[in-house]
Amino acid sequence: MLLEGSCHCGAVRFSVEAYAPAPYMRCYCSICRKTAGGGGYAINLGARADTLKVEGESEISRFHARVDGERSPAQRSFCRNCGSALWLHDPRWPDLLHPFASAIDTPLPDPPQTVHIMLGSRANWVPVETRPGDQCFDAYPDESLEEWHHRHGLLD
Repeated sequence: MLLEGSCHCGAVRFSVEAYAPAPYMRCYCSICRKTAGGGGYAINLGARADTLKVEGESEISRFHARVDGERSPAQRSFCRNCGSALWLHDPRWPDLLHPFASAIDTPLPDPPQTVHIMLGSRANWVPVETRPGDQCFDAYPDESLEEWHHRHGLLD
């Protein structure tokens, strides 16, 4: 599925082919919460890194979070003007790109369930709004983003 996205101020626009476009997983870790904001969590999608096309590349800044005191190899891209979180790329999985659903302008598929992850890092003020069938994990889930999409027949 072709996704088109942008930052809040419009300085950065991008498109990418998503193989896993359903916004089903909410990450409550402190990195996602503090860098992407929203409801105290971030929602990542799965896309093919080699399909990324960007307008406004010069307006992008990149950030590497610290995990357990070490600099993470994962790189978060955001607009240097308005601060909008755009996508995450990790060189350990060079073929993958994870756009933040909050930056996507294309209508996304409605997921049949939500998976809440990293609840052990959730801020106490963030409510976890679950529906019947949702799954909750203190850390990482049992299945990957790709496996979840495959199980639900949503793999593109």
